[in-house]
Amino acid sequence: MTLDFTLASKQYEINSEEEAQDYFHARGLTDGLPIVPPTSEKVIACLHQSGMVPTHVLGVEPVRGRVITAEKTAINAVLAGCQPLHFPVVAAAVEAMCHPEFLLHGATCSTGGCAIFMVVNGPIVQELGMGATFNALANSDRASAVIGRSIRLILNNILDVKPGGLDRSTLGHPGKFSYCLAEDENGTDWIPLAQQRGAPTDISTVTVFAAGSPRQIMNEWTTVPEEILETFAAEIKANMLHYSVWGGNYVIVLPKQLRSRLEEANWSKSDVQRFIFEHARVKKHDWIKVGKKSLITDNKDKEFSALTNPEDLLVIAAGGPAGGFGAVIPPWFGHKSRAVTMGIGVCFDC
Repeated sequence: MTLDFTLASKQYEINSEEEAQDYFHARGLTDGLPIVPPTSEKVIACLHQSGMVPTHVLGVEPVRGRVITAEKTAINAVLAGCQPLHFPVVAAAVEAMCHPEFLLHGATCSTGGCAIFMVVNGPIVQELGMGATFNALANSDRASAVIGRSIRLILNNILDVKPGGLDRSTLGHPGKFSYCLAEDENGTDWIPLAQQRGAPTDISTVTVFAAGSPRQIMNEWTTVPEEILETFAAEIKANMLHYSVWGGNYVIVLPKQLRSRLEEANWSKSDVQRFIFEHARVKKHDWIKVGKKSLITDNKDKEFSALTNPEDLLVIAAGGPAGGFGAVIPPWFGHKSRAVTMGIGVCFDC
């Protein structure tokens, strides 16, 4: 059967690169950075790569019923700078975001200003040359940058999530430009995130998470796993007191130096999850120290946990080889929005 790749979107004749940039910026169709003009050839090449016809529905925004098609997604992926090989990751991320437990409308319209954080696992990391070590949470490589950026343009242009419009972020954070990370599966003996979340070992996946900005920690003064993880737990507890006390998914990113200390002591990701579950807790009376004593109306010894269960913690191996650094990435809205893992080009939980 021959697939029909005829595009339905309206097409425009633009005479120059400069005119194309001005056209998209003037209409609010960018994130403020230069774009790649989405010619029909480039859009169709992305669709070919994924084996999706233009009318294929990747998802429906659950509150306003906005349909997200493969064609519109591919247009925005090209705008962001994606090559055809990148597009299946983008498509899978869109599908994952449309799962009800992700709470797409709330995550993109809240005053809390979260961004869509993505973690890529599996063979596709090497195929795309994604960097999981140096500068892993920033501009580590082309694929991570443009895949992350495409999600912001999809929200902006398909779902109309524009600042001051549906996007009501008070501050936001730089992850709204691009927030995409590959796990360093080759640099660790730990089980990859995707397999912890139920994916078979031979497929590629993307995990999406409605996330706050990363909070960097450092502990270079110990090799004891419990002491290293106490530093992570302290940062999580600080977020609970300063931002939101409600538990849900949290992410911790462990680069090589700290990760090696844990691996040498035979600590697994599950061990890390259990430790953080037990230690990342605060009590109501702790609010007194951070200017929130007016919230304490009763039961000042009531305890809140950052995680509803140990498996809520997403433990990711990534980052450069030197330096006792790590990162905590907090949730946008506790357990109300859940991380979702999706196979890239395949469904592993159907």
